Amino acid sequence: MTTDRTTTTRSGQGAAHRLAALVGTALGGPLPVRLRAWDGSEAGPAEGPVVVVRSRRALRRLLWEPGELGLAQAYVTGELDADGDLGEGLRVLWAAAREQRSDTPRLALADKARALGTAVRFGAAGPRPAAPVSQARLRGGLHSKARDRAAISHHYDLSNAFYRLLLDETMAYSCGYWTSDKPGFTPADAQRAKLELICRKLGLVPGARLLDIGCGWGSLTLYAAQRYEARVTAVTLAREQAAYVREQVRERGLENRVEVVCQDYRDIVGGGYDAVSTVEMGEHVGDAEYPAFAASLHRLVRPRGRVLVQQMSRGAKAPGGGAFIEAFIAPDMHMRPLGETVGFLEEAGLEVRSVESLREHYVRTVGAWHRTLEERWDDVVALVGAETARVWRLYLVGGALAFEERRMGVDQILSVRPTPDGDSGMPPTPQDWYLGADRP
Repeated sequence: MTTDRTTTTRSGQGAAHRLAALVGTALGGPLPVRLRAWDGSEAGPAEGPVVVVRSRRALRRLLWEPGELGLAQAYVTGELDADGDLGEGLRVLWAAAREQRSDTPRLALADKARALGTAVRFGAAGPRPAAPVSQARLRGGLHSKARDRAAISHHYDLSNAFYRLLLDETMAYSCGYWTSDKPGFTPADAQRAKLELICRKLGLVPGARLLDIGCGWGSLTLYAAQRYEARVTAVTLAREQAAYVREQVRERGLENRVEVVCQDYRDIVGGGYDAVSTVEMGEHVGDAEYPAFAASLHRLVRPRGRVLVQQMSRGAKAPGGGAFIEAFIAPDMHMRPLGETVGFLEEAGLEVRSVESLREHYVRTVGAWHRTLEERWDDVVALVGAETARVWRLYLVGGALAFEERRMGVDQILSVRPTPDGDSGMPPTPQDWYLGADRP
């Protein structure tokens, strides 16, 4: 039977019909996706994405954690699923949320009572379900050194084997630079083009001292040391990353050019570096801590030295990474509007000389990682388990959509520490940064 936009399979009395009514109340409009419940009943638009509620336990999670976190918990445990294109389902749900000017359920007291009554009838009421095992569990003061180390370890120490599978041979876990649409241009080519662009913006020459804060698996460190013969100090909090970079340094015979240090950026001593890079690490610094971080960048670079920050951004009304990201991927992450980051760098005494948005580039980069994840799904599950694999599927699909819809951005911000009399040492134009940069 079909009435208006709602279809049910059991005389309109199945679980899906009751759930659809609750979701519609929460959204303030008609159900934007088709809903299939554990009893086989269906409701919602006849065409389009299908959300599958496989277990009453998903409802219990949503009673205790209404909104993004409860939905994410139910998805990663398999209690909630998507039949078909997960990205399209998220796109439709986000569109409905924008239309209603809300991205989280806002129920009146009577609606909450009705939801609870429905849960009781379904046998879904009960104690709070345990958090999924893949969810972060951090202790200690926000952005204390111990807590930051645990937060970084949660994500980056997952497994070097997993990241080798997911990423390309550069092991660059950051936005690539897609300088060509030709079929033969690969994700690895996009990463090498990004690394080349960073080295050019930093003005690296043989013997230049580069400090790479948050070096990841060493893509920039190794590229700068090999191609530009720079002397690089690579800093990371992740033990797995440090071990991987040290191994690569030995294999490539770069011991005289690269030093790998596993420590907090707040413990970096010395200074006088010709260049400092921090690629998608500033998101982990924290809101209150960022001015001190910017001051450290200024302290560590010599006069006329350059600092490149590649960093994700988010609107003023939605800082942080969101409930799902902060619970499962990057605990304590904080992203701010681009202008605020520029302001912090300038207040620290750096002069911002160039800002380049890479937002569309991240859509393609994340899309490439997601394709690899799906193509190697069985291998991923064997490495990290089905629950963590589902965390990453949701992360990559949702991330690509966030960049596509401009809910998130990513930028390269190049700044310089001028001399007291204002000498920046910068070239008159940036044209040398780009000429041939797609052919490193």
